[in-house]
Amino acid sequence: MENETKSGRRPGNTQTREAILEAAMTSFIEHGYGGTTIRGVARAAGVDPALVMHFFGNKDGLFGESIRNGGMPIRQLVESFDGDLETLGERLTTRYFALWEDPEIGPRIKAVVVSAATSPAAAGILKDFMIHELAGPLGKHLGSDHPQQRALLAASQLMGIVFARYVIQIEILTALTPEEIVACVAPSIQRFLTGDLPLR
Repeated sequence: MENETKSGRRPGNTQTREAILEAAMTSFIEHGYGGTTIRGVARAAGVDPALVMHFFGNKDGLFGESIRNGGMPIRQLVESFDGDLETLGERLTTRYFALWEDPEIGPRIKAVVVSAATSPAAAGILKDFMIHELAGPLGKHLGSDHPQQRALLAASQLMGIVFARYVIQIEILTALTPEEIVACVAPSIQRFLTGDLPLR
């Protein structure tokens, strides 16, 4: 009973934690990183701001956990690694654009990317996440020379193209179908992953 007094907060269980993360992601989608506040997230989740701080420490911690909780669907991307290395570029590119086209997942990824583009703090969090959660597993899967460089080159090209297509929405790119984008981009991704690169 003592924990339920004073602040009037909801119990700090898993369901409450998930409610906070969902409220945070909604705020990042609607207001960006700069416009999201601990107090606003707490209000949307129906909890005391102190409980948000208890779970996540600060806004950076909340943003980082939102990425892990579905802001960046790394698991779905990692699943595309399985299979022949010679067709990995096509599988990875196809899955990546399919996620951006998804009406629920796409806005979440966009919120993360836009936040990173406008906030140094958010950019640092996304950078660490990309290196450790995506490039690390992809590099291990490649098992070739310069695996981390190859993984990050591929990831950087994919991120640049989706930024142009989905964030700033360059008309020439938005007019292409996802299938056309994949057909154009996948060979370059494959080269980064398994082709000859001028690296020492």
